[in-house]
Amino acid sequence: MDKSTIKLHTISDILKILDEKPQSEGLHVYSNKDIIYENPISYPFRSNSFSVILVTKGKLSIQLNLINYTLEANDFVIVSPKTLTHILNIHEGIQLIGISFTIDFALKSNVNKNNIEAFDFFTSKIIFKLSFGHQEIESFLFLVNLLQKKNIQSKNSFFGHRMVSHAFSIVMLEIASIYEKKHSNLKIEISRKEELMMKFLKILENNFKRERGLQFYADQLFVTTGYLTKVLKDIAGKTGGQLIDDAVIMEAQILLENTSLTISQIADELHFSDQSFFGKFFKKKIGTSPSEYRKGKTSFF
Repeated sequence: MDKSTIKLHTISDILKILDEKPQSEGLHVYSNKDIIYENPISYPFRSNSFSVILVTKGKLSIQLNLINYTLEANDFVIVSPKTLTHILNIHEGIQLIGISFTIDFALKSNVNKNNIEAFDFFTSKIIFKLSFGHQEIESFLFLVNLLQKKNIQSKNSFFGHRMVSHAFSIVMLEIASIYEKKHSNLKIEISRKEELMMKFLKILENNFKRERGLQFYADQLFVTTGYLTKVLKDIAGKTGGQLIDDAVIMEAQILLENTSLTISQIADELHFSDQSFFGKFFKKKIGTSPSEYRKGKTSFF
């Protein structure tokens, strides 16, 4: 099969095919109440996002990297970016849950948390089919419904993106926990490049406020800045500098939602030389000043 003929779909592309409205940038939770009888994407394709596919009713035949899988009720798989995906058959109608998210969303949601290890599960190139028990499916569906609700409401909620981030992290941990319970004798193997990226993220979460130069992180990892940049670009699609800036901006947005802090105090907390430099940095990345951003977040009260 000629790789060049295989379409690469974004989340937006797939939502258009499914006639779904986008929920938020980088994350979409799909839950169909109607039975699906016809194959919405009959041709092989790749996606630039991660997907968790859970069948709740019926049976689905799908091919992932040329390996056939049959998913029945309470079965699910995790599909990594660039996986060759081909939906082969829908048997007598199905209902399913789908969680699609970009690598950028996942990294932003976990850089400042203590659960980066859960993301290791998603970076594995091995595709596992897992099955939920009765209690597991109830718990998982509750968490997915919560994630979907918060994701839809995130634009109109003061702490919207933080609640989505936490709900997303809990879903990831739930999946990782089920994997560990059912496959405790197996070890997820990740490449050296993926391992380096994970180590970078763990160092970043503890140092991004003070250390913004890539040389610091390269020294900590005993690699050159050039090699680290190449690895991060290959795996995450962003340079180290971009990921460092993402971590700073995410923290700045969180701090700006705390109205008890002045913008000057936030600039100090993030170790900017002064409030003016912080304001220029924030506006360059977000497109609005810190005060305008805060006003927009609080205007609905």
